[in-house]
Amino acid sequence: MSAYLTTIAILVCEAALIGLALNLQWGLAGLVNFGVVGFVAVGAYATALLSPLVGWLPAMLIAAALSALLSGGLALLSIRLEENYLAIVTIGFGEVVRLVLLNEDWLTKGALGIADISRPFSELGVASGNDIAFLLFSIALVGLSFLLLEGLARAPFGRAIRAIRDDPTVSSALGKPVLALRVRAFAIGGAIMGLAGALHAFYLTYIDPSQFTPIVTAYAFMAVIAGGRGSNIGLLLGAGSIMALLEGTRFLKDFISIIDGTQLSALRLALIGVGIILLLIFRPQGLVSEPKRFERDVFPRANERTP
Repeated sequence: MSAYLTTIAILVCEAALIGLALNLQWGLAGLVNFGVVGFVAVGAYATALLSPLVGWLPAMLIAAALSALLSGGLALLSIRLEENYLAIVTIGFGEVVRLVLLNEDWLTKGALGIADISRPFSELGVASGNDIAFLLFSIALVGLSFLLLEGLARAPFGRAIRAIRDDPTVSSALGKPVLALRVRAFAIGGAIMGLAGALHAFYLTYIDPSQFTPIVTAYAFMAVIAGGRGSNIGLLLGAGSIMALLEGTRFLKDFISIIDGTQLSALRLALIGVGIILLLIFRPQGLVSEPKRFERDVFPRANERTP
């Protein structure tokens, strides 16, 4: 049972990383990204291919940089597109990545996938490569990503991208570099998605194209919506809640014997959908509302000055 709970905790960490990245892109910057799974897949495959050559840490960093580069390039290509069309472009990107992974056997080994991916610290001994050690590593990675994104949200960068999300025309009129800020937000989110892909590859030690389906993107949006769009703390709660629902509903078959595995899978997704609908009805802002950011006035207003 402890091994199962450890696995769930690691999956929650992976979901939290993906959700934190999407919360920056969509929650704060207002950029819809329906190609989340594509960036996760790029990070996973880049890590799997590079880690035997350069080591696990440089492989993770290169994977994050590659995902960031692709994210920024995609944002630049979409300079003249409105929000709805950007969503369509990201869907296309995710599908292109899936087809490349499936058909470019010389690089990705196609449908066979890549096996025997070494975990971080495994070279130090068997004990250091077990699930508990990997869970601690995953928690540390989520913690660092959370601190980074929360710091960005509280910084002038965070206030600027929220202003662009609310009204890009007014933000541009006030002198904000709208395109540069959007590209930066999309690239940072892509880098963290690449790290989530690296975490996925390291934990399973085997990856193939069937693991990177559009349902990954759907789960990420569910986590952001459930936790509260724009709230990083809420996102952590949302990711945990979605994974708890996904895994908890596996045990329904023990209580409902009249359904088979296929029906159970459909029922699980239906229950999650019903839960999201009820949450949107009774708490549309999510579990945790987006925090209000205030900037202290450096100069007091005229009517507040002391004589």
